[in-house]
Amino acid sequence: MEYIQYIIIIAVTVLLAIAIVKSKKKDFHIEANKLVEYLGGKDNIINYEVNKSRFIVNLHNTEIVDKDAIQKMGAQGIVEIENQLKIIFGSDSTQLKKHIDQLK
Repeated sequence: MEYIQYIIIIAVTVLLAIAIVKSKKKDFHIEANKLVEYLGGKDNIINYEVNKSRFIVNLHNTEIVDKDAIQKMGAQGIVEIENQLKIIFGSDSTQLKKHIDQLK
Protein backbone atom coordinates (compact mmCIF):
# COMPACT_ATOMS: atom_id res chain seq x y z
CA MET A 1 0.00 0.00 0.00
CA GLU A 2 2.87 2.36 0.80
CA TYR A 3 4.34 1.89 -2.71
CA ILE A 4 1.05 2.86 -4.34
CA GLN A 5 1.10 6.22 -2.53
CA TYR A 6 4.64 6.89 -3.76
CA ILE A 7 3.69 5.94 -7.31
CA ILE A 8 0.69 8.29 -7.19
CA ILE A 9 2.82 11.14 -5.84
CA ILE A 10 5.45 10.61 -8.54
CA ALA A 11 2.81 10.43 -11.28
CA VAL A 12 1.16 13.67 -10.12
CA THR A 13 4.55 15.40 -9.91
CA VAL A 14 5.45 14.32 -13.44
CA LEU A 15 2.09 15.50 -14.80
CA LEU A 16 2.51 18.88 -13.09
CA ALA A 17 6.02 19.24 -14.50
CA ILE A 18 4.78 18.48 -18.02
CA ALA A 19 1.94 21.00 -17.65
CA ILE A 20 4.35 23.71 -16.50
CA VAL A 21 6.76 23.09 -19.38
CA LYS A 22 3.94 23.21 -21.95
CA SER A 23 2.55 26.44 -20.51
CA LYS A 24 5.99 28.12 -20.73
CA LYS A 25 6.56 27.10 -24.36
CA LYS A 26 6.02 29.95 -26.82
CA ASP A 27 3.43 29.66 -29.53
CA PHE A 28 5.43 31.16 -32.39
CA HIS A 29 2.35 31.45 -34.62
CA ILE A 30 0.79 33.85 -32.11
CA GLU A 31 4.13 35.61 -31.55
CA ALA A 32 4.59 36.09 -35.31
CA ASN A 33 1.11 37.63 -35.61
CA LYS A 34 1.91 40.01 -32.77
CA LEU A 35 5.25 40.97 -34.30
CA VAL A 36 3.66 41.76 -37.68
CA GLU A 37 1.04 43.87 -35.91
CA TYR A 38 3.68 45.73 -33.85
CA LEU A 39 5.69 46.39 -37.03
CA GLY A 40 2.72 48.25 -38.49
CA GLY A 41 1.04 45.40 -40.33
CA LYS A 42 1.85 43.37 -43.43
CA ASP A 43 1.59 46.40 -45.71
CA ASN A 44 4.31 48.24 -43.77
CA ILE A 45 6.83 45.40 -44.19
CA ILE A 46 8.97 45.61 -47.34
CA ASN A 47 11.14 42.55 -46.60
CA TYR A 48 12.75 40.70 -43.73
CA GLU A 49 15.51 38.22 -43.03
CA VAL A 50 17.27 36.51 -40.16
CA ASN A 51 20.98 36.88 -39.50
CA LYS A 52 22.03 34.71 -36.54
CA SER A 53 20.14 36.14 -33.57
CA ARG A 54 18.82 39.21 -35.36
CA PHE A 55 15.51 39.66 -37.15
CA ILE A 56 16.16 42.34 -39.77
CA VAL A 57 13.17 44.07 -41.34
CA ASN A 58 12.88 46.89 -43.86
CA LEU A 59 9.76 49.00 -43.43
CA HIS A 60 7.91 51.71 -45.31
CA ASN A 61 7.36 53.71 -42.10
CA THR A 62 9.28 53.10 -38.86
CA GLU A 63 7.28 55.73 -36.96
CA ILE A 64 4.25 53.45 -36.60
CA VAL A 65 6.27 50.61 -35.06
CA ASP A 66 5.42 49.77 -31.44
CA LYS A 67 8.96 49.25 -30.13
CA ASP A 68 7.85 48.95 -26.51
CA ALA A 69 5.55 46.05 -27.38
CA ILE A 70 8.35 44.36 -29.33
CA GLN A 71 10.61 44.71 -26.29
CA LYS A 72 7.92 43.14 -24.10
CA MET A 73 7.74 40.21 -26.55
CA GLY A 74 11.29 39.36 -25.55
CA ALA A 75 13.47 41.42 -27.85
CA GLN A 76 16.86 41.95 -26.27
CA GLY A 77 17.46 45.07 -28.31
CA ILE A 78 16.29 47.10 -31.30
CA VAL A 79 18.55 49.09 -33.60
CA GLU A 80 16.98 51.49 -36.11
CA ILE A 81 18.88 52.63 -39.18
CA GLU A 82 16.77 54.69 -41.59
CA ASN A 83 13.88 52.41 -42.63
CA GLN A 84 15.43 49.23 -41.21
CA LEU A 85 15.06 47.64 -37.79
CA LYS A 86 17.45 45.04 -36.42
CA ILE A 87 15.66 43.27 -33.61
CA ILE A 88 17.63 40.88 -31.42
CA PHE A 89 15.44 37.91 -30.53
CA GLY A 90 18.20 35.37 -29.99
CA SER A 91 17.37 31.82 -31.03
CA ASP A 92 13.69 32.78 -31.51
CA SER A 93 14.51 34.80 -34.65
CA THR A 94 14.50 31.81 -36.99
CA GLN A 95 11.21 30.47 -35.63
CA LEU A 96 9.55 33.88 -35.95
CA LYS A 97 10.72 34.23 -39.57
CA LYS A 98 9.40 30.76 -40.40
CA HIS A 99 5.94 31.61 -39.04
CA ILE A 100 5.86 35.06 -40.66
CA ASP A 101 6.69 33.37 -43.99
CA GLN A 102 3.51 31.37 -43.54
CA LEU A 103 1.48 34.54 -42.91
CA LYS A 104 2.54 36.30 -46.13
